[in-house]
Amino acid sequence: MAPAAGRGPRGLWRACNWFMGAFFALAAFVQVNDPDAELWMVVYTIPATLTLLVGLNPLVTGNFIWKSVSAIHIILCGLWAISLAYNLLLHKKQNLLHEEEGR
Repeated sequence: MAPAAGRGPRGLWRACNWFMGAFFALAAFVQVNDPDAELWMVVYTIPATLTLLVGLNPLVTGNFIWKSVSAIHIILCGLWAISLAYNLLLHKKQNLLHEEEGR
């Protein structure tokens, strides 16, 4: 018997969100050795929580709080990446690919 229309893609979408949530949670968990682990744990825990919420209820993406947390996280991570790139280019001593941050 064929699956109900829309059930397959919806189930696949939920499974992908659960997988990505587990991936981000694992990434947050393995940061314990990092010198700035607290920062990276927060950076990975927020998307883990957001994707797990989508896995539970895909309609949560319409929620104002979910949208706000997601947008703020994306903006802050983007700004942080820009500042890291600027700092790397400003202080590079040789070819960018020879720097640890450039690899």
